[in-house]
This record gives sequence, C-alpha cells and structure tokens, in this order.
Amino acid sequence: MELRGLDRLPHHMRDGVERYVLYGVPGGSFLTELFANRLVQAFGRADDENIAAMRDWAAWLYNHAPRGCWGSHKAVAEWCEAGGLLGMAPASNGAQR
Repeated sequence: MELRGLDRLPHHMRDGVERYVLYGVPGGSFLTELFANRLVQAFGRADDENIAAMRDWAAWLYNHAPRGCWGSHKAVAEWCEAGGLLGMAPASNGAQR
C-alpha cells in the first residue's frame, strides 16, 4: 500500500509517516504532536526543514491522511493501538480483526 502525497513532505520524515499510518508505529515527538493537531508543540519540536514545510504538512494531513489517524492525542493512541491502516484492514480470509 502506498500513501499519496508524501513527495511534498521532507524526505527524512517519509518512512516515519508510513510506519505510523500503515502500522500504527508511533513517531518521534514532532510527528506525535503534528498528528495530535497540536501546532505550537509541533513547531517547538520541529527541525528547520519541518518548520519550512509546515504548510505542506497541513495540506498533507487535510488532503491525504486517513480519517482517524490525526486530530488529538486520543486519536493518535487509538490509531497506534489498532495497528494503523493495515491493522484495521480485513484479514485475507475475510474475517474482521
């Protein structure tokens, strides 16, 4: 499964975004605050490249991030607990997880 729009994000962040969205693997403090929709805290934890890309981050979240993977710390915790998109996907035998 390929996530759309990652080419607009800083290259060094793409693997972390994929691990979080697809598998529910928590990212570092910047990604956690970003996905929790805590702008001030995300800026405080961002490196220079991510600060420069904040408009792209916001556009990616709004246009490409799956529903439910961002918005609050509770949403982030539930996303991780569910195992991301692939953890929520029906099993290959048709049974739901």
